[in-house]
Amino acid sequence: MYESVTRNIRVVVRPKYLQSQSRPEDDHFVWAYTIAIANLGTEIVTLRSRHWRITDDRGKLQEVRGEGVVGEQPTLAPGKSFEYTSAVPLSTPSGFMVGTYQMETSSGERFDVDIPAFSLDSPQSHRLIN
Repeated sequence: MYESVTRNIRVVVRPKYLQSQSRPEDDHFVWAYTIAIANLGTEIVTLRSRHWRITDDRGKLQEVRGEGVVGEQPTLAPGKSFEYTSAVPLSTPSGFMVGTYQMETSSGERFDVDIPAFSLDSPQSHRLIN
């Protein structure tokens, strides 16, 4: 489990290697990651966008930007949370991801929330990044 808190927004990440969807002989490795976002503050916030930096174990960087997460822009009242699961493929047996969510308050103020760096390690990995 990986966790960070930015401006009273807690982000918890749980990655899992997907053996059944991976094909190591074809350099195709897949992980699911479940993210829980909790509003620990007193403001209502809406997740507007995401920015991911995905790095494989050769150092190849891929950046992904987009609106919301899994087709949604969830609004979180104080004390509420939102959880989703997504997946990422790599051509190497390990890597890591890190990113930010852009949140917006009900008054229109936007701010970034850190997504903690998390390791993507498969049983085929000869070295662990984290």
